[in-house]
Amino acid sequence: MNAVVVVDAANVVGSRPDGWWKDRAAATRRLHEALLVGDVPGDEIIMVLEGGARGGARPGKDAHVRIVHAPKEGDVTILAEAQRAAKRGCTVTVVTADLALGANAAATGATVVGPSWLLDHLEQV
Repeated sequence: MNAVVVVDAANVVGSRPDGWWKDRAAATRRLHEALLVGDVPGDEIIMVLEGGARGGARPGKDAHVRIVHAPKEGDVTILAEAQRAAKRGCTVTVVTADLALGANAAATGATVVGPSWLLDHLEQV
């Protein structure tokens, strides 16, 4: 069984006051690069981008990281990706600090962890 980690990128980037709001696309690129080299326990990482952050990474797969551009609100896309992975028989972890999103993800059977869990697995963001 494959392990899939679905990342609420806006939430993870926004969890650290490092000036990300000045350039959302650059902050997204840094997170993407960190996910590529980090030691995240998962066979596939799905990084969901919304709004201005979409300019930081093209949709598609890069090694074990797949970038998904949310057409509107990221939460809907994050839940859809978690549900798709669960239907494939994967174990799913959703990374977010959003309480409503976390509750909805948990209701689908996903394990929900906060941004610090992911950041602890990355060399640097």
